[in-house]
Order: sequence, then structure tokens, then C-alpha cells
Amino acid sequence: MLRLFSRLNVGGPGVHVILLSAGLRDRGYETKLVVGQESPREGNLDELAKTHGLNPIRMGVLGREVRLLADVRALWGLYRMMQSYRPHIVHTHTAKAGALGRLAAWVARVPVIIHTYHGHALTGYFGGLKAAIFLRLEALLGRVTDVLVTVSEAVRQDLVALGVAPAQHIRVIPLGLDLERLAGTLPAGSLRRQAAFPAGAPLVGIVGRLVPIKDLPTFLRAALLVRQARPEVRFSVVGDGEDRETLEALARELGLGSAVFFHGWRSDMTEVFGDLDLVVNCSRNEGTPVALIEALAAGRPVVATAVGGTPDLLGGGEHGLLVPTADPQALAAAVLATLSGGELVEARRQRGRAHVLALHSVSRLLSDVDQLYREQLTRRLGQVPS
Repeated sequence: MLRLFSRLNVGGPGVHVILLSAGLRDRGYETKLVVGQESPREGNLDELAKTHGLNPIRMGVLGREVRLLADVRALWGLYRMMQSYRPHIVHTHTAKAGALGRLAAWVARVPVIIHTYHGHALTGYFGGLKAAIFLRLEALLGRVTDVLVTVSEAVRQDLVALGVAPAQHIRVIPLGLDLERLAGTLPAGSLRRQAAFPAGAPLVGIVGRLVPIKDLPTFLRAALLVRQARPEVRFSVVGDGEDRETLEALARELGLGSAVFFHGWRSDMTEVFGDLDLVVNCSRNEGTPVALIEALAAGRPVVATAVGGTPDLLGGGEHGLLVPTADPQALAAAVLATLSGGELVEARRQRGRAHVLALHSVSRLLSDVDQLYREQLTRRLGQVPS
């Protein structure tokens, strides 16, 4: 099979693709993983891929931005690769790889074409004509795709409401991650030492890409409000991206000073989640946020905006507090309520950990995708090739 992914940048979709490619190899699937090139500020998951015995094929023109000539070259390159490799399945992930990969697979007459939405860029990213064009393109591509996969029921409902595909054409397969490493006793103190925060200061963190859709300005404005009520609280921003300098400037402008520290990318997530007292996600759009899954597995309380698959993950508020988007006051109030502790906070924490450990394991993910592949191969070919 051939798996296509726009870029192996740090984030949930990249981890998902690596775990799938490596795990399904042990179930009899020969996989070629083709990826584009991430930008320098995004970080990459090359080391994780290497750890899992993967050597992704780099196709530099398979990038994130729409560039007509480069995209035509990428389309032709993918078509030639499929003609040579003759995969039984092409499975694409993310928008650019999904568009070019599915079109090439359709022209190359690949038996089974599958695309996974790890969220979607059809709302919240673009406006006006551009959004309408992308929506129409996704609807057309849906017709040549055997199965569309989403990582949450909420994303599935979004796609149906947007007219991308009917509900029966979309399969929900939740993310699966290596969570056992986070489920035990975790080391504490790493973030505080790096930031020179007081050892006993409550530490609130946000983990992810520093890009507009993640809405870090709301996190920083909420931090200011939290500090007005509880001056001892400190804040960690773990991640990097195109907005970092702007966000650092905003933190200075708000007078947060040494109360906020930008750590950049960290690969030692056991130490990251081991040191945070509360994890926040304030995105304007999400699929299923990996940072929240990992935080819940680590037994950390969470506060997040009610977007995309996040309400599903948080059980409508049973596993963590949900707040509206772009509302610093609501976010600050939820953070303060959670930091105050008590039986309700502890109950949400325990339910959240139990939920993600049961639903988001790697073994469950591999079994679900293996079953999907076998169903589609049998439907299209009459049997599963040996």
C-alpha cells in the first residue's frame, strides 16, 4: 500500500501516520510512506519515524501551499509512482496529499482509495471564494474515494453538513497513540527549571503549533486575567511555529513578563506533562487534539474550546471543562475553577484518563484500520491479496 502525508511535522497527524505505517507492517502490509517537506519552524518527526523503522520517501513538491506548477509535478510524480509500485490501497492524510494523492490514484486505477480527515480546513482557515472552491473540490474528490475516515464523530457531522459526502460514506476511527508511557508516575520539574519558575508555582500549559488556528492570543489574554486573581500562577507554551515572535511580543505587551515562558519544541512529553498542573487548548478548529489525549492519559486536568472533535473527547464536559472560542474571560474562569481543585475536578480527571486509555490505544487503532482495509479489498477485489 501507499500512504501519503503532506509533511511529517510535529503534531498529532504525523504521529498517527507513523504508528499506522509501522504497526500495520507487523500485520502483513507492505507500506511506502511518502511525505512532503515541513517548514523549519514546524519541527519534524524524523527521529520518531526512525525509531519505528520507517524511512519515508521525501517528495519536496508535495508541500502545504497551493503552487500550480509544483502541484502538477507532484501529481505526475505520484501517478508514475503508483504505476510502478501498483499498490492495492492508497491512503491519504491531510488536505494537499489528499487532493493530489486521490486524483493520482483514481487516474492510476488503484483498487482502494481512502482519505483521513484529521479535522478539516474547510472552516476557520479561509474565507469567501477560496473556501468555496476548496469545499467543492473536497466534494468532488469524495466521489472517487472509497471511504472517507474522520477521527471523531463531530468532524464526520461537519463533513456531512458541508455536503462533502453522505454519512454512510464516512467511517469514524478515533486516533490511537502510545499512551502507556504517560500512564505511570511522571518526572516533575523540567519545565519549571527551564523557565526558572518557582518550584511550587501552579503551572498552566498549552502544547502545539504556534499558528493562527490555535488562537494563542486568547491563551495569553486569559493568562493575564488568571494572574490578576492568582499572581503566583505561571504559564508554559510548548511548541513553535510562524506566530512565535508575534506571540512573544504580545506577552510583553500584556505585561506578562517572566510569568510566561516559550519552551519551543520538546520531544520529552513525559517530562512536559509530568510538570504541568493543567493543560489548555483554545483552538478555533480541531480534529481530535493529541495534546489533550496525552494530557488526559497523564492524569492532567484540561480546559478546552468546544470545537471539532474536542467535545467528543471531553465527553461534553465530563472529562474536562469546555469553553467558547475566542473568549479570554471564559477561559480564565475555567482555569481558575480547575486550579481550585476539589471533588469535581478530580472526578473529571479520573474519568478522562480512563476514557482515553480505553479508546485511544495503538492496538485499537491498528485493528480498526486493518478491518477497514480488509473490508474494502474484499469488496473491490473479491479477496485480500496475500
